[in-house]
Amino acid sequence: MKLFDDLPRIAKLILQFFFGGIISGVYRIIKGATEGNVVVIVVGVLALVTGIGNVIFWIVDFVTLLLHDKFTVLV
Repeated sequence: MKLFDDLPRIAKLILQFFFGGIISGVYRIIKGATEGNVVVIVVGVLALVTGIGNVIFWIVDFVTLLLHDKFTVLV
């Protein structure tokens, strides 16, 4: 998680553009596990296994990375 957070903004945007569905889910699962937040873990799993969740989180995470340089929704 820290590795992704420390990347330059352009690198995060490129990774999110091509691998966003996977990155979003894994990021939420790891963040939820480190903070002990079950809701974030469940959201991360749902983002990984559902096609609709992937599309929604891909768009939301791309926009939040563009505007804030980090994931901000349900993290």
